[in-house]
Amino acid sequence: MTKTILIATDYSLESLNILKKVLKEKDAKGDETQYNILLVSGYEMGDSIRDLLFTTKSSIFNKIRPQEFVDAYGIIKNKYPHLISKVVCDIFTGSFQRTFNNYVKAENIEEAYYSPAIKSKGNGKFDIASYIKKCKDLQTQEITIEIAKRLPERGRLAEVFVEV
Repeated sequence: MTKTILIATDYSLESLNILKKVLKEKDAKGDETQYNILLVSGYEMGDSIRDLLFTTKSSIFNKIRPQEFVDAYGIIKNKYPHLISKVVCDIFTGSFQRTFNNYVKAENIEEAYYSPAIKSKGNGKFDIASYIKKCKDLQTQEITIEIAKRLPERGRLAEVFVEV
């Protein structure tokens, strides 16, 4: 059986702690389900005709998602191959709850996880936690993650090996 889950992210290494915590809990329960994981951030496209016509997802990801993030979720995927079917990065560009609800239905998302510690700001990003909380079609869960004030690995790939 395959389920799709959404993880709200800002494409920082700290936001992958949500994914690590969710997978650790599912592994501890002995879950046999395979998961398609959507790592989603809100992105404001703007209203420029040029931007709307010629901006692609890959150009957006080149701007907002560092390569360390891709490497880090690859490491997490290799740690839990029995739980993860695939990991996909995506952006939500809507500005209405109805649009988010349609996105959830179109992607067949059953569960969503977010953390108030992760704030998507800058580079056109916005936080989708408010949309997740209001969506009636989702099982939502707030994940508490503690971001250490002093962490020598902060911002580097080694941060993914820090236990949550």
